[in-house]
Amino acid sequence: MTTPPIDLQRMSAAERLLWGYGVTTPEHIDLEAIAFDHGAEVKYRFLGGCEARLVARGDRAIISISLSSNPGRQRFSLGHELAHWLCDRDKGAFLCAKEDIAPENAEAKQAEGRANNYASQLVLPTYLVDPWLLGKKITLETASKLGEVFTTSLTAAAIKVAKRATIPACLLCHSQTGLVWRQQSYSFPPEFFLSSELHCDTDAFRMIFSQGSEMSRPNRHAANLWLSGRGVDRLEVTTQSLKLPGDRVITMLTFL
Repeated sequence: MTTPPIDLQRMSAAERLLWGYGVTTPEHIDLEAIAFDHGAEVKYRFLGGCEARLVARGDRAIISISLSSNPGRQRFSLGHELAHWLCDRDKGAFLCAKEDIAPENAEAKQAEGRANNYASQLVLPTYLVDPWLLGKKITLETASKLGEVFTTSLTAAAIKVAKRATIPACLLCHSQTGLVWRQQSYSFPPEFFLSSELHCDTDAFRMIFSQGSEMSRPNRHAANLWLSGRGVDRLEVTTQSLKLPGDRVITMLTFL
């Protein structure tokens, strides 16, 4: 399968930054080196009450990343604070809590949402992800492999997979009280509406009300277990679910 040419005009600001450093493979993405080149020193330390911190003075800054976070979270946090340094440095300092630095939190308050979007493109640049996804199934297994290749969390990778899918797809996150957030592909049918609560006949329901944490196999379901809308009762979907820390479950849903 031929890899599509890279369109430099359609790159985001974060992608153009990476491209300017000659980044052509995931291994080339060295966020600490980029931060250093822009006057920011990165330190890993124990932080109370926040995931990351940016303190700036003039053209110099220190970015502190929580030692208690996993490597994928640390990497996204670094991308988030680097975004603040490059785009919001006139504001001086940022203390970013866990709920601020979350790849699914793109709709957060303006500065944090902008930093999350920038960070997502730093750790998972579209111009590298799209060719990698060619010919691969839209599943959580694919997202897990993507996360390993780009050194990101599975959640961040799954969001990117859903967003860049060329077929109708959606990543959903549920808690015991209902739908928390979702990320749809651009081709997801707008006439269908996601159910706010999990159906008891789904793997996601069983996971969220039990101690099981293993990734389910992709399973076929009647679409009306997940969706509502005209004609949905005649359709089927494939879903795959995984329980996350904090009693949440993510599910990748695609149409058959």
